[in-house]
Amino acid sequence: MAARIPAEERLTNLVVALMATEIGLTKQQILDNVSGYRQRADAGVRSDALEKMFERDKDELRTLGVPVETIGDQADPNDLREARYRIPQAEYDLPSDIEFTAAELAVLQLAGSVWSAESASSDATAGVRKIRALGIDGDEPIIGFAPRITARDAAFPQLQDAIEKSRVVTFDYLKPGESTPRRRRVRPLALVDYEARWHVFAVDVDIDADRMFLLSRIVGDVKITPTSFSPELREGAGERALAGLQQVASQNSALLEITPGTEASLRLGRRGVPAATQGILVPFVDLHILADELASYGPEVRVVEPAALRDAVVDRLTAVVTTNSVAGETA
Repeated sequence: MAARIPAEERLTNLVVALMATEIGLTKQQILDNVSGYRQRADAGVRSDALEKMFERDKDELRTLGVPVETIGDQADPNDLREARYRIPQAEYDLPSDIEFTAAELAVLQLAGSVWSAESASSDATAGVRKIRALGIDGDEPIIGFAPRITARDAAFPQLQDAIEKSRVVTFDYLKPGESTPRRRRVRPLALVDYEARWHVFAVDVDIDADRMFLLSRIVGDVKITPTSFSPELREGAGERALAGLQQVASQNSALLEITPGTEASLRLGRRGVPAATQGILVPFVDLHILADELASYGPEVRVVEPAALRDAVVDRLTAVVTTNSVAGETA
């Protein structure tokens, strides 16, 4: 029996594939490699039925406004027997003259923040790998076109629920450098995503002051209490939170030297600006978070300054080497 891939997932995987290359894909390459078609082919569905499915999907995407382009033979453009299909990214982007209000941008940023390369389904990712194995390379990796939302921190649902109900919450929070977590009691006002990390902007009840908490540092469960607060406190909280994070980032930057053509170059290059003499300057909010990220790139990145960041990255890499050495000795 053919695998039951939802139609919406098949369509999204098709968009991923058609945006993965500039020269386009033939119909057969699509049917052989794109999840949703491939499983049916493996289950013995006739090729003419698969081709009709692709034609319907292609028409539906165009109806939705997705610019699926058909490229015929250069010598005879009307000869579509070996036609290739692609989605030109320039035509898929929004027009440059579109403007959004601050409120609209906040909504779009929140919606877009939950999509990432990591959210791509394994089938979609495998399909792109197979396509690239054919020698068809894209100019950019496919980011943000998967049908599944990236996994969020365990505390997210409880905090979201508490915000909607305007209820005080308690949780244990472990700050860097501390050995034990501290109990916090806060009025949660907004959840914001910044530098691919979720934060909760809240009022610390015990000190009656605004505070930002990183969800990944919350230890254990978030407990929603019966104590409520005025919903008016939530008005504009998301905008204030993002503005505060951006202000902190503007006051902190790391000078990095990055190997061109690497994952680190792609990800960090989008956030940084060229430095006057060498490398790029990448703004950051939390030194420990950035150290974790930079260490994950290994030799692709060298921290020039600040020294505290460089030391933090070295500590993390050293810990990995030590852990692997001990594991090897006990194996």
